[in-house]
Amino acid sequence: MSLQTASATWEDLVEEPLSAVIEARPTLKYLFFGGKGGVGKTVLAGAAALGLARRGRRVLLVSTNPVHSLSGLLDQDVFGRVTPVRGGEGLCALEIDTRETIERSKREIKEKIDWFLKYAEIRTRADAFVESATMNPAFEESAMFESMIDVIFRGEYEVYVFDTAPTANARRLLGMSAVYSMWVQKMVQSREEARSLRRLLSYSKQEEADPLLDYLLHFRDRIAAAKRLLTDTGLTAFFFVTLPEALPIAVVRRFISWFQDFGIPIGGVIVNGVIDRAMVPDTAPPFVLNRIAAQETYREEIRRTFPGMVRAVIPLFETEVRGVPMLERVARVLFAPGAGP
Repeated sequence: MSLQTASATWEDLVEEPLSAVIEARPTLKYLFFGGKGGVGKTVLAGAAALGLARRGRRVLLVSTNPVHSLSGLLDQDVFGRVTPVRGGEGLCALEIDTRETIERSKREIKEKIDWFLKYAEIRTRADAFVESATMNPAFEESAMFESMIDVIFRGEYEVYVFDTAPTANARRLLGMSAVYSMWVQKMVQSREEARSLRRLLSYSKQEEADPLLDYLLHFRDRIAAAKRLLTDTGLTAFFFVTLPEALPIAVVRRFISWFQDFGIPIGGVIVNGVIDRAMVPDTAPPFVLNRIAAQETYREEIRRTFPGMVRAVIPLFETEVRGVPMLERVARVLFAPGAGP
């Protein structure tokens, strides 16, 4: 079976490589990597973070994926605390631990509900309401979003690279700012109406403290600030990682459309796991030759589906990508001018 039939090459897909995107947007500060599960998001986020650190930037690599694999990639424990990466000068890493955020949120919610029940003269305990609110499956995603914007607002690094959950979760995570804004706006309106009515019915015209309203106003401002950052094309870019296979390509195509609906800037597409044809003789086993032929077919689909959006093509390496030396190899390809294998 001969593979010397296609005139197009993988390099042809890359019209604007990642290095050119970074140079053209020097203010870029928040880089997100997402895609279908198992396509190499953590590896590409790690390589991008290392590559930027090698260019003299102070970089924090953050995993917001509840199923963390950053510690495994870096071969050191980065769970729950910002940790300097061994061999990666200028690079720190963090796997966000949502447990502390969840417990803090539970305490805050309980305090607000306790106050509200007393304010409304309702004789019941807040515990049942707190349990009901925090048992919601979205509560952990909400806590993750809170932790993520905590990291962003501290502003201690020049660049933040996020290894996100599989894209469906990432979309909800990033889109949560829009949902929060609508919810908080309605809550603020209701609280202001209730406070106004209580003032009218009261003999005392003295202004009463309203910690629940204060909390909602602070939360609304915080979410609005997060939304401004996440939709600023000068600061934020979301990169999608795909394999040259039908399902990951379809997932990326669908999610690019969804992210555009949220106004989240798309940085481009990284094609991962490409078998380097130059390394394989025509006498290789049919299994290998068939996989190469299939990938070349999907190369054409990628060209049609993501015109002008491919930033790099990463080869399938001969060994597992783990540890800084292997990440260095990936980073060299990721930031190469031609950005292809």
